[in-house]
Amino acid sequence: MAAPTLPQPGLLLVSLKADAANKPLVQRCQELAKIVEDYPAKELHSIYSWLVESVFGSLDGLLGGWNLRLLHSRCSEYNVVLDFLKPSGAMMKLVYKLQAEEYKFQIPVDYLPGPVKACIQQGVLPDCPLFHNKLQFPMSGQLTPNLALNPFEFFMFHLASCLITPKNSLQKQQGSSTDSAYFVLVESYLKYFLPSEGNVPPSPFSDSRGSVTAPSPRTSGVSFAGYGVHSPSLLKQHIFHQPLVNADPVAQEIWRTETLLQMFVEVWLHHYSLDVYQKLQSPQVKLALLQYRLSMSSVPCQALGPPGSGTLHTYQVLLPFHSPPALWGLLEEPFSPSEEHVLVVRLLVKHLHAFSNSLKPEQLSPSPHSHAHASPLEEFKRVVVQRFVQQKLYLFLQHCFGHWPLDASFRAVLETWLSFIQPWRYTAVKSSTDTEPNRTITDKWESFVHENLLMYTKLFQGFLNRAARTDLVNGKNALMVFRVAKVFSQPNLADIIQKGEQLFLEPETVLHHRQPRGYLTPGQGGSFLSSRQRVVTDTVFRVKSHVYALEGQDCQYSQMFGTETRTAVVRLIQTLAQARQTAKKISDHSNEAAANTSLLSWLGLGPADPNSTFCPSEPEESSECLKKTHEQLDRALKNLCLVFKVSEGQLAQLTSSVESNHDDENHKQLPDCVTGEDGLILTDLGRSQIINGLRRFNIRYQGDPELQPIRSYESAVLVRLLYRISSLLNQKFGDHMTALCSRSDFLGRLSRRYLTDPASSRRLKLSPATRQKSDWCRRPRVSLRVLGSYRTLLLLLFFYVTAAVMSLGLASSTLLALAAGLLYGVVMTLLDDKLKTL
Repeated sequence: MAAPTLPQPGLLLVSLKADAANKPLVQRCQELAKIVEDYPAKELHSIYSWLVESVFGSLDGLLGGWNLRLLHSRCSEYNVVLDFLKPSGAMMKLVYKLQAEEYKFQIPVDYLPGPVKACIQQGVLPDCPLFHNKLQFPMSGQLTPNLALNPFEFFMFHLASCLITPKNSLQKQQGSSTDSAYFVLVESYLKYFLPSEGNVPPSPFSDSRGSVTAPSPRTSGVSFAGYGVHSPSLLKQHIFHQPLVNADPVAQEIWRTETLLQMFVEVWLHHYSLDVYQKLQSPQVKLALLQYRLSMSSVPCQALGPPGSGTLHTYQVLLPFHSPPALWGLLEEPFSPSEEHVLVVRLLVKHLHAFSNSLKPEQLSPSPHSHAHASPLEEFKRVVVQRFVQQKLYLFLQHCFGHWPLDASFRAVLETWLSFIQPWRYTAVKSSTDTEPNRTITDKWESFVHENLLMYTKLFQGFLNRAARTDLVNGKNALMVFRVAKVFSQPNLADIIQKGEQLFLEPETVLHHRQPRGYLTPGQGGSFLSSRQRVVTDTVFRVKSHVYALEGQDCQYSQMFGTETRTAVVRLIQTLAQARQTAKKISDHSNEAAANTSLLSWLGLGPADPNSTFCPSEPEESSECLKKTHEQLDRALKNLCLVFKVSEGQLAQLTSSVESNHDDENHKQLPDCVTGEDGLILTDLGRSQIINGLRRFNIRYQGDPELQPIRSYESAVLVRLLYRISSLLNQKFGDHMTALCSRSDFLGRLSRRYLTDPASSRRLKLSPATRQKSDWCRRPRVSLRVLGSYRTLLLLLFFYVTAAVMSLGLASSTLLALAAGLLYGVVMTLLDDKLKTL
């Protein structure tokens, strides 16, 4: 059978671009799958860059691609797109075809994460080995270098960048982010390339060596500061760049797992501000400083590595300790992750825990002898969290804790943090204690907690900072405090954290007299999964290495169980007690308001003023939600007392002082404010009182009562008609009414009762209304709006029916009603005069 006639590569690209503008997405996916199957790699190479960009969008955000972040399961193209892009789909078949031919595709350095771009532009080797030996330097006329990636790396870079690149054509998210095609696609790639069970499926296409050839080293003729001036052993090399031993197929395929993970981590997490970048320009420098300090008084420790390795001078040659001034302008763009971004990062964290916890029990031991027969994938599981994720995730979360808005969307960041610090939740084998609400954290997880100590302590202190500035009466904010307190109150967790802090604070003079320890510095190089490395057995050293690597050698560590943090926790406990009391009062008030909505209240015998009762304006303020908020605040308070060992007597003393400050008289007081030219102005103390629910203004409608929105119990036609009549009367007789109300005798006082609202000026003093808006309350006028209420109409109907039964005519009934109203006004005016003389 004759082979089909294939068009030239340029014609194929032109044809696909035309189809992209004219054909529906489903049909294009089907045709692209057929093209991948039928065409050789030489023709497919010409369309690959365009196809990847058309799927994920351009890196500059001008093209939105297929808008995978907006594609949800209810869309008709959803399943077809996922089938095309899934790890075993047609798109990956294209990647593997091109991978076997060793094609390269370029990405400008400008689209790399800020810190990586800054390193490259300053001639410094990036920390991540993913970018080593891939730079192509600018020719004449070009300003920035490019990164030459193989097809798999090129695809994964665009897949990761699709999440953080702002798209001009991207519309507002309609459904849940976790239901989007992008979220599902990322999850499928994580499960495929980081499997909890079994190995990574082999590539269907491979070259004669079963893997991708490593990029050729740079020529010595290219001048690039930081390269070529040090021993090659100082570079931490990529796992794939190591020689393959015994041609193990799993070892040959593990590079895809590492590449995917490094690409996700670099693109999603490697973003932080300039000051953090300057402090942590290179974690290797900080680790070298640590080893240098610990080995200064111990000569045998210096003999662990080759001459010159592990010293401060060596690393200063590789990466200068002080950033040059030109670096300051490279990281000025603020990094503001979206809620969707954080949710995808949480997905990555959860999957990495499940992946790491699937390690076989015999491989959990830190002894090198226990790893003698471990597969590369099992070895990768053992080091994946600490080597790949820890530092960048810590900086990412620290940035979010400090810059995220004080609203309920912070829940995504909070759950990402709580997911990372609870790896025991993502184990395949559930023990009998896992089903208990308060399961004990076993000693098995002690090393994880110690090696991630700052994740528990520093970020907890950051959360305390945020919680002190949020409205804890709000149900969503109260839930976040409850979640954190519940996690840290798990049995044995606080003791493990406290032990880790004690290990870090152990004097260094004690360490100097210990036996020499085997520690593999980054300068001593090698792959993560190559020859077996000597493992650090000194827990104290590991804890100090972790803290110094993330916070810098000169960090001032603040203890989680120290005096300063405990004082902040006590303040939070007081705030929780105040918020709990406020939530209970609002809930009780809401229940009373609901009880008043009876038939008598609707008839007008209850409070007619819509401002006089508590009306929940949001679902979170409903009685049921407030009751749940009260329970969560109560449980959070008890859990915090459990973690920080606050006795019942101390708690009772704290809550009693709060309850005494929350009596009815104090609750009715205004927030702290001063009187300005335009009315009341809140002070900083007043804002804090409002945020924490301690005091609040009596929120009422402060405008003209005649112009307030038409209520559901009013007739719109009657209200508008009566307003016009009232306006005509006030316009015609306004001067007469003003003169009448200005009299000081009994007639003047009686007129003011009917033509003015004496309570309006008192209400305005209780709210920060401007003085310019209160002129209407000083003008006497006629108001007929009350006659537009259905309740008033029903009362009048009831009155006239009763009068008809008593044989009273319409005119006599009306005169009787007017006389009763006048008599009521006279009596009330006389009583007011009597009360003033007492």
